[in-house]
Amino acid sequence: MGGKKSNFLSLPVLSVVFLMGYVYCTTVFVFLQDWLALNSSLGLTNAIIFSFLAFMCLIAFFASVFIDPGGVPSSFAPEMENPQTKKGKSQYCDKCCAYKPPRTHHCRVCRRCVLKMDHHCSWIGNCVGYANYKSFISCIFYGSVASIYSTVIFFCDTLHRELGFRSIALKLFNVLSGLALIVLSLTISSLFVWHIYLLSKNLTTIEYREAARATWLAKKCGQNYRHPFDVGVYSNLKSILGSNLLKWFWPLAVGHVKDGTKFPISND
Repeated sequence: MGGKKSNFLSLPVLSVVFLMGYVYCTTVFVFLQDWLALNSSLGLTNAIIFSFLAFMCLIAFFASVFIDPGGVPSSFAPEMENPQTKKGKSQYCDKCCAYKPPRTHHCRVCRRCVLKMDHHCSWIGNCVGYANYKSFISCIFYGSVASIYSTVIFFCDTLHRELGFRSIALKLFNVLSGLALIVLSLTISSLFVWHIYLLSKNLTTIEYREAARATWLAKKCGQNYRHPFDVGVYSNLKSILGSNLLKWFWPLAVGHVKDGTKFPISND
């Protein structure tokens, strides 16, 4: 727990928390208040909707930070007759001096092997792996929706101003806030779209690079390449989000997560 606490207190993680608080306060108590007023029914409704999105994003963010992405069980040993072993890469980690399951990679930052590792994210102070991938997806989903929502409120407030800005400082504040919201919306939304693509193919970021090379080599030989763990879009989504569609949008609904050492493979 001490390691997780130190990760939470790292500068990148604290910066994200500060940014969330800044965007929430300026959106609700500055832009929304100035545009619709919080004591109006429409203003209160928008405030509740945005607060819900911000709350869900914060819950998913904390889950991504504190949930262990998954380490190799000490009792793990590869099954030589397992078709996943034949289709996967090396089953032995020279750095950990231990066998590792398919789709597992060694993280140089965490200094250990991580199950179905996607990447190490400094913004959560943690690896994105098998056990916390759903919370990470949820975080960037709610983050992208909330940031776009905030940007819309900002522009509505700006267009609503009839008398312009009362001071240069206020004008500078609005310009900088608007630029920050636009950049934030584009960045998080692009990241979300990218991971939805990976999710639909059952790829991690690491596996995407490997698949791109495998596809190129297959084309040179006149063959087609398909990622061995791509079992169809819906099945791929269920493997991460769960079989209950009602729980897809709740970042802490991870009852479907198993030990992360075996994965269904396609028959192609």
